[in-house]
Amino acid sequence: MIGLILFGTFFLFVFLNVPIAVSLGLSTLIGLAYSKVPFNMFPSIMYASVGKFALLAIPFFILAGSIMEYAGISKRLIRFAEVSVGHTKSGRIAVVVIVSCFFAAISGSGPATVAALGSILIPAMIRAGYDPGISSALMCASGAIGIIIPPSIAFVVYASIADVSVGKLFAGGIIPGIIVGIAYLLAAKIASRNNPNIVIQPKAPAKERWAAFKDAIWGLLMPLIILGGIYGGIFTPTEAAGVAVVYGLLVGILIYREIRLKELWSLFIDSAVSSATVMYIVSSASVFAWILTTSHLASNLSAGLLALSSNKIVIMLLVNVIFLVAGCFLDANSAYYILIPIMVPIMKAMNIDPVHFGVFVTVNMAIGLITPPVGINLYVGCKIANLPVAEICKKIVPFLIAGIIALLIITYIPAITMVLPNLIK
Repeated sequence: MIGLILFGTFFLFVFLNVPIAVSLGLSTLIGLAYSKVPFNMFPSIMYASVGKFALLAIPFFILAGSIMEYAGISKRLIRFAEVSVGHTKSGRIAVVVIVSCFFAAISGSGPATVAALGSILIPAMIRAGYDPGISSALMCASGAIGIIIPPSIAFVVYASIADVSVGKLFAGGIIPGIIVGIAYLLAAKIASRNNPNIVIQPKAPAKERWAAFKDAIWGLLMPLIILGGIYGGIFTPTEAAGVAVVYGLLVGILIYREIRLKELWSLFIDSAVSSATVMYIVSSASVFAWILTTSHLASNLSAGLLALSSNKIVIMLLVNVIFLVAGCFLDANSAYYILIPIMVPIMKAMNIDPVHFGVFVTVNMAIGLITPPVGINLYVGCKIANLPVAEICKKIVPFLIAGIIALLIITYIPAITMVLPNLIK
């Protein structure tokens, strides 16, 4: 009965267009009331859930992404990518995917990647003759790579729930993120193959390419410093997030000189609002997960799923379907707190590495960012391109197909994910 109350009231609130964080909180309060658990447990669990050292990385990575945008790093990365590959037949498409991967390696957020890069890249593709819907869909899909390529906020949240090494998750996301990027590049290339209006820009001279590289070098170094520091044992992922903030500020204020001191207040406010939203979802969802666990509902649901089949391939496919459907309605953080307590025992029973599991469910949630009706990236892309949601939903189909193909490859070939984490002791 508690399961029906929790999930029933939660989805009722979601369909009534109540914000997901609020829906989680309200359904949890109703669940607590039904279970006759004292309400003073609610704030205690909320505080304990966000008072983890690993989760401190979230506000820092969000701030680092904002600094990157304010500092002009994103436009310099775009310029470097354009002069490097923009002259090829699919150059503009490659620019969107490549720059999205680089930006993802700093911001850790899908919607932030679309918002920061879309205002530049979508108009540029349209001017080059690409279909506006395809251009926006490609940007939305490429932006979703932000939660796969490390550092990823979604990985930090998953690690705190499943008690997995954040560093190994970061390493595990590198190759799958690249595979998803290649899948989206091919999808865009196929979707645009019969477009006669595409204009190929002339090849930039070596001098211009060198100048663009020198201008972008500080942005290119940022992910190398973050990931190199983590895997070199210099600092933890949480400390790396703080280093990213300091580095971004130094580059933006002293080198590029695009961040003025008077802008710091609005920069910090924007980041604080985004961080508060994420942490409120985390705290509300953790109470929801606590009820699932203490009521034995999670273990009962796990046993029920295992009873459906003992075939590892079937179970993994079923898990993917569950997360794909969840991604249509939930953000990654909410889905993890609701579903991971149920799924982790199943993965252990099937002898599936928790790092591999964390990566392929994150790929699921990345696809969810471009899946109606709650695909956040789609709405960000619509706003930037000034297109109706229905238009982008039509053009996003090839990218959904490409993403699902990449997901199946990543799911059923664990070595793709585990080759780098296995190198970390």
